Amino acid sequence: MPRVHSKSSISIFFPAFNDQETIGELVADAFALLPTLTDDYEVLVVNDGSTDQTAAVLERLSRTWANLKVIHHGSNQGYGAALRSGFRHASKELIFYTDGDGQYDVRELSNLFPLMTEGVDVINGYKIKRSDGRRRKVLGAIYNRLARALFHVPIRDIDCDFRLMRRRALEQIELVSSSGVVCVELIYKLRRAGAIFKEAPVHHYPRLYGESQFFTPSRVARTMFDFLLLWFRLVVLPAFLSPAQTRQPSKAASEKPAASIK
Repeated sequence: MPRVHSKSSISIFFPAFNDQETIGELVADAFALLPTLTDDYEVLVVNDGSTDQTAAVLERLSRTWANLKVIHHGSNQGYGAALRSGFRHASKELIFYTDGDGQYDVRELSNLFPLMTEGVDVINGYKIKRSDGRRRKVLGAIYNRLARALFHVPIRDIDCDFRLMRRRALEQIELVSSSGVVCVELIYKLRRAGAIFKEAPVHHYPRLYGESQFFTPSRVARTMFDFLLLWFRLVVLPAFLSPAQTRQPSKAASEKPAASIK
């Protein structure tokens, strides 16, 4: 693989939940790819309370790559909580994440990396073709349309978790969601903060092991509840606040440090 000369540093992290069969290959691919992009990098995995052998696999991987950072949640806290942990522990100038279930190829980061030019804050992947069953495709399409209609997100594929972002953009927002709606919150708040987006096509592969945590009936119902609650909190409620409550902060307030991601 040819080297892309870059002075940018980058953190890659993988949120993982019961991904014992796939996380090892993702970590290996990441460590093979990163030296071709930059000399300053790190790889992290957020184990979100997995009940399979994910923790044991990560322990073995840590013996292979001493600089692999593993963050363990004592119990399953949700996808949003896993992302917030990853953002909080990532230390480099650029931050990339994709899921630990192996439906995306981390090596395609090499296609996004050159697009992160000056003035661009987020490179968001979009699936060339979704490799899921009909039910998941239909639900995903509905979710994307609702996100664009209600939140006016500036990307075509809100649930494509293949994202490269600048730390300085993430430091301007604070994420609070613990469920899967964190992706809508992330993109909405980045847009409101003035982030500049680009998009890039990526391949999407069938899930070969385990089951998605998002597409059980209870999870779908909870996600829709959280989605509508997020819309009310971020879009509807501010529209009803008085001008005094929504006016721009004073100069003194604007000079305070940007909120961190929690």
